[in-house]
Amino acid sequence: MLRSFRSRLVATVIALVAVTALLVGGLGYLLVQRSLRSQLVDDAVARTRFNVTELATTEVLAAGADREQFDASGLLARFVLRGSEGVFVDFGDGDPFVSSSRLEDAPDRLDPDLVALVDGGEIGYQFTELGDEPVLVVGVARPEVGPDFYFEFSAGEVDAALAELRRVLAGAGLGVAVLGALVAGLIARTVLRPVRAASQGAHRMAEGDLEVRIPPRGADELGALAVAFNDMAASLQQKIVELEDSRARERRFVADVAHELRTPLTALVNEAAILSPHLGVLPSETRLVGEMLVSDVGRLRHLVEELLEVSRLDTAAPTPEPSPVDLEAFLAAVVADRHPEATLTVAGNRPVTVDRVGLERVVANLLDNARTHAPGASVTVAADLTGDVLTITVTDDGPGVDDAAMPLLFDRFYMADPARRGGTGLGLAIAAQHAARMGSELTACHADGGRGITFELRMPVTGSLPGGNGDEMSAADAGNVINPDATGVSP
Repeated sequence: MLRSFRSRLVATVIALVAVTALLVGGLGYLLVQRSLRSQLVDDAVARTRFNVTELATTEVLAAGADREQFDASGLLARFVLRGSEGVFVDFGDGDPFVSSSRLEDAPDRLDPDLVALVDGGEIGYQFTELGDEPVLVVGVARPEVGPDFYFEFSAGEVDAALAELRRVLAGAGLGVAVLGALVAGLIARTVLRPVRAASQGAHRMAEGDLEVRIPPRGADELGALAVAFNDMAASLQQKIVELEDSRARERRFVADVAHELRTPLTALVNEAAILSPHLGVLPSETRLVGEMLVSDVGRLRHLVEELLEVSRLDTAAPTPEPSPVDLEAFLAAVVADRHPEATLTVAGNRPVTVDRVGLERVVANLLDNARTHAPGASVTVAADLTGDVLTITVTDDGPGVDDAAMPLLFDRFYMADPARRGGTGLGLAIAAQHAARMGSELTACHADGGRGITFELRMPVTGSLPGGNGDEMSAADAGNVINPDATGVSP
């Protein structure tokens, strides 16, 4: 963006310089043109007046003089010697006398306004071309009787001077434009240096470097920009530190609470276990309360266990070393333990080396989610081992969730339907964190046919696939199809 802005700035300066040079050069050219032509006109008119003075005393212009007498008088030769390139004489009969063949079409080139001015007894002039040469024609009224005279003066030197001036102005304009471009580039580079530094600093901050600062230069607006950037960076760094401290305190608090609850919770679980066999002998109302108590104690124990697991995952505990497992037997054991009614299919079965604890936790949580939130639905677990990539999908044909809820499924404590009992809102978040720790990808999408949900785990059996923490993955990947060809995944 800075390069584009610098280019626009340089282009703007060049345009301004070019327009200014064009205006100044054009105005200067017009002034010089006017001055040179004015000098030529003044000189030509002066010569014409002198010629007219001589014409007034010449007997050849007496009444009745014809063109032969005029030609024989030698006046034309004297006029040419005085600077006139040629003369043509209008006798008023439509057949003018010309001093050379080049002037034969001169009468046709005369401006009617010039002819009218001369016929009125005034001296007039006109710039035109005769024989492809620029000339100045000065007309003079005939004294008393006799023809009208039009004297031709060369304007070639004036035009040549103007042509040279145009070349000089064009070269100067080009030079000024180039110089303006260089100066504009230097100015733009100097002016935009703090902006470029701010941009680079912002990129470094976006990459996580909160120590970046911009040294302020000067007390102008750009210096104020550097100061404002540094203040923002310092404030952001402080906020991040405070946020990290707050999150660390929250994690410690959750871990401490979970640990503190384990002892009384163990006693409650034991007491509930003692109470459970005797619920049948209690009155119906008391029995209902007792059943709810036993159920809630179980849910509370499950919640505390999951809080402890979240705490362990947040502390970035070392990932267990991968170990070899028989894929089909391993998945069959997990399915039988968590959702015996689910259907299991395995393609490409062979021993693989994986983090069996993490994989078991992911598949178990996905099955628990299907059993809790899609009771009575048909659940299918499909595994496909192709090369070094293992793809596992868990699909149910339950009620599913709407599009707005899909990206939130991996958030902690999120429940698509809070009115439903069962579950803690942590199972999918824990599964996502385990998947990320294994370098795997866990995503969710609507099941084929529009009913239910398909969860897909794509993990390496050797090496690693791009992964991240569970929070980042839930925001970026939830609802995206990773392997469209896998069973149960909608295309």
